[in-house]
Amino acid sequence: MFESMEMRQVFAAEMEKHMAENKNIVIIDADLSKACGTYPLRAKFPDRVFEAGVAEQNMASVAAGMASYGFLPFIFSFTPFASRRIIDQVTLSCLYAGQNVKVVGTDPGIAAEYNGGTHMSMEDVGLYRAIPGSVIFEPVDAIQLAAALPQIIAYPKSMYIRLWRKYAEPVFSDDYKFDLFKADVLKEGSDVSVFVSGFMTQAAMKALEGFKAAGIDAEIINLHTIKPLDEATILKSLAKTRAAVVCENGNVHGGLCEAIAALAAQNFPVPMEFVAVRDRFGQVGKLDFLAEEYKLRPEDIVKAAKSAVSRRVFP
Repeated sequence: MFESMEMRQVFAAEMEKHMAENKNIVIIDADLSKACGTYPLRAKFPDRVFEAGVAEQNMASVAAGMASYGFLPFIFSFTPFASRRIIDQVTLSCLYAGQNVKVVGTDPGIAAEYNGGTHMSMEDVGLYRAIPGSVIFEPVDAIQLAAALPQIIAYPKSMYIRLWRKYAEPVFSDDYKFDLFKADVLKEGSDVSVFVSGFMTQAAMKALEGFKAAGIDAEIINLHTIKPLDEATILKSLAKTRAAVVCENGNVHGGLCEAIAALAAQNFPVPMEFVAVRDRFGQVGKLDFLAEEYKLRPEDIVKAAKSAVSRRVFP
């Protein structure tokens, strides 16, 4: 459907449709409209697409004010500026105040590549997870993103969208049915539950040959919504496989890894391995180099699965 379109292009194209239907949707950028893909919308909706300049905190505050008057603001910036820089404004002016603002952080984790460590946020999920009532969504590919937008728009509260900015290899087919609060079981299996979000989903699917070679029947589950978790699907899988690997493009501390570990510890403890950034800052580099440097490759997932499976305990 979207062929070789980048995720930011898909987001803008789909938003154009929704903005034509919903006059309350507005977009605010912080000097990165071309980078985030929203720039073309200025010509389509000149009175509903705004530029805040290099003032992300003000952007978030303006959005909260507009939301209080019935508008539905989407605010865009690179992930570190859409998380750690504006976390106080989102916490108080948006979530605490009950205003409906959709925060879009682009280039999560190692996706920032040549923008380097200052533009590479590893902690954004941990920050947003800690805010009461927050929702965190991370699309895998263009099909999932397009399917999600109507439900994101309909959701009546603020949420954080962790958006891969460039091209994302397709995982889902055109007949995909999306549920914002329901995880997607991409492959059923009996030996280990592999929980993934974002571009780590593609890495897990590429690991299938490695699982097969190792004699491991892996169950792969995409958690597009990192908070709140689809606890029922996670626990059902853990009860079946009795081992888990959690994969995320971000810091092992505070993110999806810890969220699933806490859920398992309280309900169904199993041997668990993490494929995530190990408490490090980012750096300049191409995606392949960074994936190897931070051990986020398919082979790293297979290695983790072998370890988890070797430690399974049966009654």
